[in-house]
Order: sequence, then C-alpha cells, then structure tokens
Amino acid sequence: MAITAAMVKELREKSGAGMMDCKKALTETLGDLEKAIDYLRENGMMKAAKKADRIAAEGLCQGLVSPDGKKAVVVEVNSETDFVAKNDLFKGFVNKVAEQAMGSGAENLEDFLAESWKFEDGKSVNDALVAAIAVISENLKIRRFAKMEEENGFITVYTHAGGKIVVLLDVETDVVNDAIVDMAKNVAMQVAAMRPKYNSRAEVDQDYIEKEKEVLLAAAKNEKPNANEKIWNGMVMGRINKELADICLQDQVYVKAEDGKQTVGKYIAEVGKANGANVNVKGFIRFETGEGIEKKVENFAEEVAAQRKA
Repeated sequence: MAITAAMVKELREKSGAGMMDCKKALTETLGDLEKAIDYLRENGMMKAAKKADRIAAEGLCQGLVSPDGKKAVVVEVNSETDFVAKNDLFKGFVNKVAEQAMGSGAENLEDFLAESWKFEDGKSVNDALVAAIAVISENLKIRRFAKMEEENGFITVYTHAGGKIVVLLDVETDVVNDAIVDMAKNVAMQVAAMRPKYNSRAEVDQDYIEKEKEVLLAAAKNEKPNANEKIWNGMVMGRINKELADICLQDQVYVKAEDGKQTVGKYIAEVGKANGANVNVKGFIRFETGEGIEKKVENFAEEVAAQRKA
C-alpha cells in the first residue's frame, strides 16, 4: 500500500523517531501503525546494543522537589558527548526520568528500569531509554537515582553549571522563612563547591579514625623521635582535626564567612538563633555528572591517521 505523509507524521509523533525511520517502518509493516511502532522499538534495541560498549561519561544530573518541599529526588543520566547533553530532546528525557523517580517505589536501579514508564502505556523505563538511544543516536545510561524525605522541615535542591552538579540538602527546622531558605541554599552551594564526604564527624567510621591515628602517630614519632607521648598525641589530633575539617560539612570553613574562620555548623546555628528556629542540617546527597567514570581521551590526530591508514 502507499505510505502517505500523514501516516509518517502520525508515527513520528507517536514514536519520536526520525522521518526516514518512520517511513521505512511503515513500508516494512505494510502501513500497520502498531506493528510499525514495534518495528521501531526492535530497531532501537539493535542500535542500543551496538552503542552499549561506548563510554557514556557526559550527560546531566536533574533534581526535583515536591511542591511542599518534603520530598526530593536526584537522577544522573549519561550521554557520550557534552553536545548531546545540551540538546533539548535529551534534557526533556532526563526531566522525565526525574519525574519517574519522584513517584517510584524502586529501591535499586534494576527495579527502577523495570518499572512501567509513566509517560507511555506498555513501556518500561528501560524501553523508554532504548527508544531515546534510537532517536538521539548515542549511548545513553540511566546511571543512578536517590531519594530524600523530610517531614519536619524541607529539602533544598541546588543545581550547579546547568546540571553538572546537583545537591539535595535535608533541613530539619520548626521555622521556615526566607532567611532559613537562603541559609539552606548557601549550605547546598558549599556542598557543591567543597565536596564534603560526610555531614558531621559522627558519620565518620571510627575504625577509619583509629587507623589514621596509628599511621599519623608513627609519622609523628619519625618526625620528632626525641619528643614525648604528649607532643606526639598533640600532633596526631591536630592532623586528624584538620582532615575531618576538610571532609565533614559541619566542620568546613564556611566559604562566605567574612572572617574566614566561621564553620558551616556555626553559620547554621547563627541563622537559626537569629530567626528563633531550631535548625539542623541532617544530611545531603551530591551528584556530579560522570563522577567515577573513566573517560575516554580522544586524540583527533591519531584518529585521522588511523582512518587514512585504513
């Protein structure tokens, strides 16, 4: 049968696939719209399989908070190139993944990918990912997601560099006003910039601290062999405190501190006191795009030489 422009347009609107792919799918299925959609999905799966070994270390992180501020999610979706990460089609897909995660009951990525895609009946999240790969023509990965809830306060979402870094900050407070909200944003910015590993010293594994003390004590004795235990222990505690001040948010020097000495913990307490509020930053989640992924270093000259040789 003849494949009309209207048929191609309808399939393109339903699938999001390219015009020529839609025309080919309709031709192969003799104009059957539903079979053509299946054909595109199958074709997309083949494209996805071919791209699966490509490194996807670019992309975006997306944070989303509920209207009441009590619940938030952050997702990371990777692409192969930064160019695609700036594409509106890719951004739209990442936003949908975040919306999916907000209503998800999944506790791990495998279950999340197997969930029904809320934006189209009959599709799983993984099916939607495969379809996006077919349309965008790059390897894409939904790498991770995390959820946060706070009943006695609110959650702040801070996005840096257009989605390269996203921070969720859990604020427990009995007062919510502009000053408290601004404080939360400032602390979230601190997390984005200074990369703390922990919220407070209480979260640091004690076995790790004891091991560090052993190593630092041995180093102190080597540096000052003629000193005594009191001096050695003082050297050890000084270095431990310095290390903890680097990795624990509450102990870090607040980057906007006028005196260059005020810690984040003291800044939070100061704002709370000024507003008659009992405020506690309970924790944070920090996602950075491509964090921990070994990126492929491209050498354009070598690539051209290899193509010439071939």
